[in-house]
Amino acid sequence: MAFTDFFAGEIATELLKQLIAISRKSCLCKSSADSLITSIEELLPIVNEIKYSGVELPAIRQSQLDRFSETLRGGIELARKVLASGRWNVYKNLQLARKMEKLEKQVSRFVSGPMQAHLLADVHHMRFETMERFDRLEGRLEQRLNSMKIGAGGWVEEAVKRMEVEEEASLGIIGGVGLDLGKNKVKNMIIGRADINVVGICGIGGSGKTTLANEICKDNQVRSYFNERILFLTVSQSPDIQQLRARIWGFLTGNEAMGYTNNLFIPHGKLQCEWGSGPQTLVVLDDVWSLPILEQLIFRIPTYKTLVVSRFRFSTTVVHEVYKVELLSEDESLSLFCHSAFGQTSIPPTANESLVKQIVNECKGLPLALKVIGASLRDQPEMYWASAKKRLLRGEPICESHENKLLERMAISVEYLNKKVKECFLDLGSFPEDKKIPLDVLINMWVEIHDIDEEEAFAILVELADKNLLTLVKDARVGDAYSSFYEICVTQHDVLRDLALHLSNRGDVNERKRLLMPRRDTELPREWERNTDQPFNAQIVSVHTGEMREMDWFCMEFPKAEVLILNFSSTEYFLPPFIDNMPKLKALIVINYGTTAAILKNFSAFTTLAYLRSLWLEKVWVPQLTNPTVPLKNLQKLSMVLCKVSNNFNPSVLDLPLIFPCISDLIIDHCDDLIKLPLSICEVNSLKSLSITNCHRLCELPADLGMLKKLQILRLYACPELKVLPPSIGELIGLKYLDISQCVNLRCLPREIVKLARLEKIDMRECSQIMSLPPGNALSNLKSLRRVICDDEVLWQWKYLEKAMPELYVQVAEKWYSLDWLDG
Repeated sequence: MAFTDFFAGEIATELLKQLIAISRKSCLCKSSADSLITSIEELLPIVNEIKYSGVELPAIRQSQLDRFSETLRGGIELARKVLASGRWNVYKNLQLARKMEKLEKQVSRFVSGPMQAHLLADVHHMRFETMERFDRLEGRLEQRLNSMKIGAGGWVEEAVKRMEVEEEASLGIIGGVGLDLGKNKVKNMIIGRADINVVGICGIGGSGKTTLANEICKDNQVRSYFNERILFLTVSQSPDIQQLRARIWGFLTGNEAMGYTNNLFIPHGKLQCEWGSGPQTLVVLDDVWSLPILEQLIFRIPTYKTLVVSRFRFSTTVVHEVYKVELLSEDESLSLFCHSAFGQTSIPPTANESLVKQIVNECKGLPLALKVIGASLRDQPEMYWASAKKRLLRGEPICESHENKLLERMAISVEYLNKKVKECFLDLGSFPEDKKIPLDVLINMWVEIHDIDEEEAFAILVELADKNLLTLVKDARVGDAYSSFYEICVTQHDVLRDLALHLSNRGDVNERKRLLMPRRDTELPREWERNTDQPFNAQIVSVHTGEMREMDWFCMEFPKAEVLILNFSSTEYFLPPFIDNMPKLKALIVINYGTTAAILKNFSAFTTLAYLRSLWLEKVWVPQLTNPTVPLKNLQKLSMVLCKVSNNFNPSVLDLPLIFPCISDLIIDHCDDLIKLPLSICEVNSLKSLSITNCHRLCELPADLGMLKKLQILRLYACPELKVLPPSIGELIGLKYLDISQCVNLRCLPREIVKLARLEKIDMRECSQIMSLPPGNALSNLKSLRRVICDDEVLWQWKYLEKAMPELYVQVAEKWYSLDWLDG
């Protein structure tokens, strides 16, 4: 990065100060100065991001930033001249005002022109380099599950929308006196008390602490006070402290990119300093379990406030003021329960009023218990309700803890589930607390171990969501605010995860169907080690640790294991030797939650995985794939997310058909060192779905791509260096879905595309270089085409075709630039 660019942030800052002074002194320059202030305030975070990222930029972008730096320098000199000009020198002030207007136009042109294109590429790269990923599902869901119609009007999206409506309605019920009172008290502590910097919300699990914290963050008065500078982080029982400190420090300094990728600049220990001139900032730390951990996450800066959400009340020397969440009143409890059980806020005439009130009373005013138990009884006969009441009344707690009583009561709602649905619910305890679960991972796992197809797996997912036993989360894709495409993942309240673990960990450890680590630890559980003399009959094994070396593992036998989930946070990880003792393993999931890609060791263990069907690798260096040593003959799905692939994904020598003779789905997402695909990929005759997304260095596709005759889905989303599609794409006779959106340097659609007689959908939004299409009479050969998403520049050409093809729907993609979801 050039020297001038490094200081662009300081230049913009000084210019901003000068412009503020000008706006007060010179009436003629005030409008230009005010407008420029607005522009530069929007620009400052971006410039600071570039300043601290340390990323080498392409030459054209570097050149544009050099010129823009000079413009900013000129702006500073101009501002100084205006300040030095006398108030009554009208002519000179008029000249300066015109120069100010010219400067304003130059800045505005850059911000609305080149900078937007740069942002679009950089934001997508940053998002997946720094956070939990979400696997994009549109093509797969729409094309392989046609009977479910996942997309507009589909089951999953309908369930997501339904959950949003339910959540709003629930808030309306509990958002009466109780929530408003708590909200006002906490607000007063945060914005009404200058003498305190750390405020707490405490209460038992399921009492609505996080709901209250979210409502405070949405409050207009709070958002205005902190000028939208609010960061919400979930800490959990086994947090990555350094990663959380990095995110907080990056947010405080206005350099979020540094906060995700680099810990070198974070002050060690407890920071205390006088930043009296800094902006007001609020950081919310949700689900905090430990005082030592909390102390490491608090930066004592006068203009920085922390809201701590926990089940525990911490010392007032650390958390200065605490609000304890009250349980719901009798009336509020009844209204929330009825909403979940009957879809209304009162007991319907046809229901047994006494029975309903007895069940509500057993929920003890806990919102989560009321919602879950109410949903489990919905549409059930009265005898079913009576049986549930008896179970609730005789439910014996493990100890006198109110939270353990809650688990026992909520277990009733799980016991009444269909056996297969219950098993799927219990599987959710296999994943780390407070982490989003990629929908693709979950569906693949259920399909493999429960002998169901994808349709049934999705139906179970929706049923669990309808019963409030999990939450479906969606994020509209950037630039796609009006489309049916959503990234979908699964989250679960920590109390519900505790319930799944509580039910799964019953019985002898060697006989459990799921062998799970409840939270991250430095070593495997001692209980496991004490029982290694006998085989473990678990079907699912889930491990959650930091770095693991060969000596950290011990010998274990898993004759029935079908799913292995390895969660860790480290730069190196030795794969467990007991993989050799898993002869029936079908799905392997390897997820690194650290900040950088990890090196996997002992990859030779893969030679024994003859029955492996699904492999998910995330944020790791993909090991050497050599033809004789990795005979994954039955592998059908391979996903590589945030991985480093260049050293071990050799395009010229890798024989993919030999290594993966049965693979049908290949996902390569956010692999920033992928430049070319192996030529042998064109010989993988079994491939049905190829998804290469957010690979910013991918520059070309194999010329013989058309050899993939069974390919139905081709996704090339956000590959900005890709300039052409090979002409052989017209030979993909089975292709139904093509996504080239945000391939900003793609110059044209090849004429051969008109040969794709089975093509049903094209997504080509934000392909700014494509200005024209093949002739309309040729495009009319696309007989199966039903939907096109495009930009205004080519809209009229598709609209012309729409007249000749009545079943074709052409949608214009809305351009949307937002960084809000970076902290999601």
